[in-house]
Amino acid sequence: MATSRQPWYHLLYVQVLIAIVLGVVVGIVYPEVATNQWTKALGDGFIKLIKMLIAPIIFCTVVSGIAHIDDAKKVGRVGLKALIYFEVVSTLALVIGLAVGNLFPVGRGLGTGLADPSAVAQYTERAEHQSSVDFVLNIIPESVVGAFARGDILQVLLVSILAGFALMVLGDRGRTIRSLVDDGAHAVFGMIAIVLKAAPIGAFGAMAYTVGKYGSAALTNLAGLIVLFYATAALFIFVVLGLIARFTGFSIFRFLAYIKDELLLVLGTSSSESALPQLMEKLERLGASKSVVGLVVPTGYSF
Repeated sequence: MATSRQPWYHLLYVQVLIAIVLGVVVGIVYPEVATNQWTKALGDGFIKLIKMLIAPIIFCTVVSGIAHIDDAKKVGRVGLKALIYFEVVSTLALVIGLAVGNLFPVGRGLGTGLADPSAVAQYTERAEHQSSVDFVLNIIPESVVGAFARGDILQVLLVSILAGFALMVLGDRGRTIRSLVDDGAHAVFGMIAIVLKAAPIGAFGAMAYTVGKYGSAALTNLAGLIVLFYATAALFIFVVLGLIARFTGFSIFRFLAYIKDELLLVLGTSSSESALPQLMEKLERLGASKSVVGLVVPTGYSF
């Protein structure tokens, strides 16, 4: 029996792409409309809606992933492998980025009008004054509720890991709570599905405001830098990740095609948070175990 295909205009990534194009057009033709605070609010509001749900998603998926593992050693093995992989591959990414940035000084000398000094300063000052000890202690929240109230992902992750291990130790006695957490995860994913309906609106607002505020000429001057950035990203994806994918037995091209919706959603909204729930769901459908996805993906996102 043939399955009916969804109309192309119902596809979320198509709607996001159309919204991006419309946002660029509005930003160029009607900059006074594009720079209106309500236009900016469309993009900011969508990102805030997504961020609102990230902490409960990570809690439910990590707790459920760990709680359904019978052997605590398996959790340790998976976590250790994920940490080593993250450190090694991130180092390779940094080396490639530094090499390309020094070999091709594209964008050097451009004006700083596109950057918000205060936004940059908050990160540089934090890095200067925060020691490694402060960083580790900051992972521990003042209270369980405080971790969720602040939205600090590493603190939420710590609480989730502890709760997951506690349920795993409880065994059958924790079955009711495990079922409650699983049902809660489905409810949160349902909320995400509702929020993602607004992704095209968020993409339109973000793109229109960016183009309207900085102007098409300013963005054109950055074209070389943008091209170099994407070329470097492609180099890392197709060479480093491509070799890793081939070694482990799958095609990086087929995988990228599989998650194209999520990649375009990130491009349109300028936020990786918007794609996290869908990515986890797709990985499970692809065959990755729920325990591995629930532990590795949120942990990697947090790092």
